[in-house]
Amino acid sequence: MSVMEWIVIIGGISLIAWINWYFFLARQPVSNAGIDGEGVQEVAIVVEGGYHPAVVSVKRDRPVRLVFDRRERSGCSEEVVFPDFGVRKFLPAFRKTSIELTPAQTGHFEFTCGMSMLHGRLIVQD
Repeated sequence: MSVMEWIVIIGGISLIAWINWYFFLARQPVSNAGIDGEGVQEVAIVVEGGYHPAVVSVKRDRPVRLVFDRRERSGCSEEVVFPDFGVRKFLPAFRKTSIELTPAQTGHFEFTCGMSMLHGRLIVQD
Protein backbone atom coordinates (compact mmCIF):
# COMPACT_ATOMS: atom_id res chain seq x y z
CA MET A 1 0.00 0.00 0.00
CA SER A 2 1.12 3.51 -0.72
CA VAL A 3 1.51 6.27 1.87
CA MET A 4 -1.56 8.05 0.47
CA GLU A 5 -3.72 4.95 0.91
CA TRP A 6 -2.58 4.67 4.54
CA ILE A 7 -3.42 8.33 5.13
CA VAL A 8 -6.93 7.84 3.68
CA ILE A 9 -7.55 4.71 5.80
CA ILE A 10 -6.34 6.36 9.02
CA GLY A 11 -8.34 9.50 8.24
CA GLY A 12 -11.48 7.45 7.60
CA ILE A 13 -11.12 5.47 10.82
CA SER A 14 -10.50 8.69 12.76
CA LEU A 15 -13.60 10.30 11.28
CA ILE A 16 -15.77 7.28 12.10
CA ALA A 17 -14.46 7.24 15.68
CA TRP A 18 -15.12 10.97 16.13
CA ILE A 19 -18.68 10.71 14.75
CA ASN A 20 -19.49 7.82 17.11
CA TRP A 21 -18.05 9.70 20.08
CA TYR A 22 -19.89 12.92 19.23
CA PHE A 23 -23.32 11.37 18.69
CA PHE A 24 -23.27 8.49 21.18
CA LEU A 25 -20.68 9.02 23.90
CA ALA A 26 -20.23 12.75 24.47
CA ARG A 27 -21.92 13.95 27.64
CA GLN A 28 -24.46 16.69 27.23
CA PRO A 29 -24.94 19.25 29.99
CA VAL A 30 -28.09 18.80 32.06
CA SER A 31 -30.31 21.82 32.65
CA ASN A 32 -32.27 21.84 35.91
CA ALA A 33 -35.76 23.30 35.83
CA GLY A 34 -36.36 26.57 37.63
CA ILE A 35 -39.50 27.13 39.72
CA ASP A 36 -41.84 29.98 38.74
CA GLY A 37 -44.08 31.95 41.12
CA GLU A 38 -46.83 29.32 40.86
CA GLY A 39 -44.58 26.41 41.84
CA VAL A 40 -44.32 25.11 38.27
CA GLN A 41 -40.95 23.78 37.13
CA GLU A 42 -40.12 25.67 33.94
CA VAL A 43 -37.39 25.23 31.33
CA ALA A 44 -36.87 27.18 28.10
CA ILE A 45 -35.66 24.99 25.23
CA VAL A 46 -34.38 26.60 22.04
CA VAL A 47 -35.12 24.63 18.87
CA GLU A 48 -32.49 25.42 16.26
CA GLY A 49 -30.79 22.48 14.57
CA GLY A 50 -31.50 20.49 17.74
CA TYR A 51 -32.76 21.07 21.27
CA HIS A 52 -30.75 23.39 23.53
CA PRO A 53 -30.59 22.22 26.26
CA ALA A 54 -31.15 18.66 25.06
CA VAL A 55 -31.21 17.17 28.57
CA VAL A 56 -33.56 18.57 31.22
CA SER A 57 -33.89 17.45 34.84
CA VAL A 58 -37.15 17.88 36.79
CA LYS A 59 -38.73 16.60 40.01
CA ARG A 60 -41.39 13.90 40.07
CA ASP A 61 -45.04 14.71 40.92
CA ARG A 62 -44.59 18.44 40.30
CA PRO A 63 -46.02 20.32 37.31
CA VAL A 64 -43.54 20.97 34.51
CA ARG A 65 -43.74 23.60 31.78
CA LEU A 66 -41.36 23.16 28.84
CA VAL A 67 -41.27 26.30 26.68
CA PHE A 68 -40.01 25.45 23.20
CA ASP A 69 -38.65 28.50 21.35
CA ARG A 70 -38.44 27.42 17.69
CA ARG A 71 -35.98 29.69 15.86
CA GLU A 72 -36.02 28.08 12.42
CA ARG A 73 -38.26 26.93 9.58
CA SER A 74 -36.81 23.43 9.14
CA GLY A 75 -39.60 20.93 8.52
CA CYS A 76 -37.97 18.46 10.88
CA SER A 77 -38.34 20.68 13.94
CA GLU A 78 -41.99 21.63 13.43
CA GLU A 79 -43.22 19.02 15.88
CA VAL A 80 -42.08 17.66 19.25
CA VAL A 81 -43.13 14.22 20.51
CA PHE A 82 -43.03 12.81 24.05
CA PRO A 83 -44.07 9.18 23.40
CA ASP A 84 -44.05 8.14 27.08
CA PHE A 85 -46.50 10.93 27.94
CA GLY A 86 -48.68 10.67 24.82
CA VAL A 87 -47.81 14.24 23.80
CA ARG A 88 -47.36 15.42 20.21
CA LYS A 89 -47.27 19.20 19.71
CA PHE A 90 -46.85 21.43 16.65
CA LEU A 91 -44.17 24.12 17.09
CA PRO A 92 -44.80 27.19 14.91
CA ALA A 93 -41.65 28.79 13.48
CA PHE A 94 -40.25 31.78 15.40
CA ARG A 95 -42.74 31.37 18.26
CA LYS A 96 -42.72 29.97 21.77
CA THR A 97 -44.92 26.97 22.54
CA SER A 98 -45.51 25.57 26.04
CA ILE A 99 -46.04 21.94 26.93
CA GLU A 100 -47.26 21.19 30.42
CA LEU A 101 -47.15 17.82 32.13
CA THR A 102 -46.74 16.29 35.57
CA PRO A 103 -44.44 13.25 35.53
CA ALA A 104 -45.67 10.61 37.99
CA GLN A 105 -42.63 8.33 37.88
CA THR A 106 -38.87 8.71 37.87
CA GLY A 107 -36.71 7.77 34.91
CA HIS A 108 -35.31 8.98 31.61
CA PHE A 109 -37.89 9.92 28.97
CA GLU A 110 -36.89 10.70 25.40
CA PHE A 111 -38.44 13.41 23.25
CA THR A 112 -37.91 13.80 19.52
CA CYS A 113 -38.99 15.78 16.53
CA GLY A 114 -41.78 14.32 14.38
CA MET A 115 -39.19 12.64 12.13
CA SER A 116 -37.13 11.27 15.07
CA MET A 117 -34.02 13.10 13.88
CA LEU A 118 -33.70 15.58 16.77
CA HIS A 119 -33.44 14.05 20.24
CA GLY A 120 -33.72 15.24 23.80
CA ARG A 121 -34.17 13.68 27.22
CA LEU A 122 -36.31 14.54 30.23
CA ILE A 123 -34.81 13.18 33.46
CA VAL A 124 -37.36 12.84 36.26
CA GLN A 125 -35.96 12.49 39.78
CA ASP A 126 -37.37 12.31 43.30
